[in-house]
Amino acid sequence: MDVPETRELSYFVAVAEELHFGRAARRLGMAQPPLSRAVARLERRMGVQLLERTSRSVQLTAAGRVFLAESRKALDAVSASVRRAQRAGRTDPKLTLVMKPNGDGGLLEPALRRYRRDPDAVDVEVVVCGIGEQAPMLRDGRADVAFLTAPYDDVAGFDTEALVTQDQVAVLPRAHRLAGRAALTLADLAGEPLPRWPGDDEHADDRLPPVRDTSQLMQLIALGQLVAVVPESMRRRAWPDVVCVPVLDAPPTAVLVAWPERTTSRAVAALVRACARAAETTEAAAGF
Repeated sequence: MDVPETRELSYFVAVAEELHFGRAARRLGMAQPPLSRAVARLERRMGVQLLERTSRSVQLTAAGRVFLAESRKALDAVSASVRRAQRAGRTDPKLTLVMKPNGDGGLLEPALRRYRRDPDAVDVEVVVCGIGEQAPMLRDGRADVAFLTAPYDDVAGFDTEALVTQDQVAVLPRAHRLAGRAALTLADLAGEPLPRWPGDDEHADDRLPPVRDTSQLMQLIALGQLVAVVPESMRRRAWPDVVCVPVLDAPPTAVLVAWPERTTSRAVAALVRACARAAETTEAAAGF
């Protein structure tokens, strides 16, 4: 078959996300019949059923779930190509670096100091976003470089370099039954209400809103509504009415610097080098 147009991908993504042709049509600003015909035509051309339709519901098939994920990536790539080309054509070039609060492992300031001395350096705009928003911003071209956290952030389509490895701690209300323990295991936390992180509701309590920033997380923990297992650097931002207890068998996390695959920007390469060197210097100073 011929390659689908971005318009067709947008139509399918809207229907797949809304699971309702009427709502998808309103979202796209079009009538429902042509939208239904366009999606059906796409399925015929692909030779696979993407949606299961009844008179009462619309559901994704297994093929539809795969195509939704790939369509989102394709649309993000198109948007990213436009944004990056626009930035490359600016007369005052700059880079945008995105991170969640406290997501740099303490490396941002020394990395930027080192970067400014590089002959390939340009101005850097630092954007502090909500939890889970860094990878989408890098993927769709709103950012050039990001600090991500492995294994939680999706690094598909990026080149990455690990900067700092951290153990994890459980953040608990001070009055919690486990707050006085010197250390915990994941089994100790079984059955505890966990945060709903954006885009990943597995094992979380769907009665709670998604946690999008550190202040919201600390507030919910302090109120006794949930506990969280997070990188140990979160200790620096912990509120007085919560405690942090090491979780011995939680997998370690890593702060990554990430940038789009096949990037040829010398400014991006210089910033990555500066981050890596700042991490090496920090480890040496700590005696690691």
